[in-house]
Amino acid sequence: MLRDFVDTLGFLTRLAPARVIPESAMNRCMRWMAPAGLVLGTVIVLPLWLGLFGDSPWVQAWLMVAASIFLTRGLHMDGLADVCDAVTTHTDPTRFWEVVKDSHTGAFGAMGLVMAVAGQILLFHAMLARGEYWAAAWAFVLGRAAAVWLGYHVRHLVRPGLGKLYIDGATLGVALATTVFAFAAGIIMVGFATALASTVIATAALLGLFRLADKVGGANGDFLGCAVILGELAAGLGFALVS
Repeated sequence: MLRDFVDTLGFLTRLAPARVIPESAMNRCMRWMAPAGLVLGTVIVLPLWLGLFGDSPWVQAWLMVAASIFLTRGLHMDGLADVCDAVTTHTDPTRFWEVVKDSHTGAFGAMGLVMAVAGQILLFHAMLARGEYWAAAWAFVLGRAAAVWLGYHVRHLVRPGLGKLYIDGATLGVALATTVFAFAAGIIMVGFATALASTVIATAALLGLFRLADKVGGANGDFLGCAVILGELAAGLGFALVS
């Protein structure tokens, strides 16, 4: 179990040494997504909670987003950009997957990144300005939980590749355990009302992603990355709605 958790941290973040994970172990990483998000969020928030730039919540919010991008190697942002670029093909399946596989970022991918980064900075600022540091940390938990939830629902649509090795691990049991972990952490870190509002918003966003996957006849790791970012944004929107 410890090795699987370290493998997950190493694959998703810079917080553990990166190494080649055997294909047989890749699907076990899915069960550790939400705990990895908790570790990532704690590492990012802890220096700010201890007082780093304590009088400048805008600077803190910017640093949070910068640290997130650095520590995750931009993995999830890349998935968001690919999906934003491809969806502008009006979901023609063939063209959609051609664009997803293209390593170049187009105008719509760039716009998606700008909206995501700006949204994260604004929403993290709303939390940090009120001293709700652990609410900001919980956003990283909800983001990874969102990827697990989406993975479970698109298992029948998954395309061959690295994403499939991950998504195959999103069984019903893993999805339910992730739900319990994420919501319990949410109650402790942000309170019941905010956790519920954020989860509802995340669910609505994931429904859109699921419908897109169904329309284009597939899902891959880019969809998971997109789900992570949408989940993080949902946590901020839930906080702003309830607080």
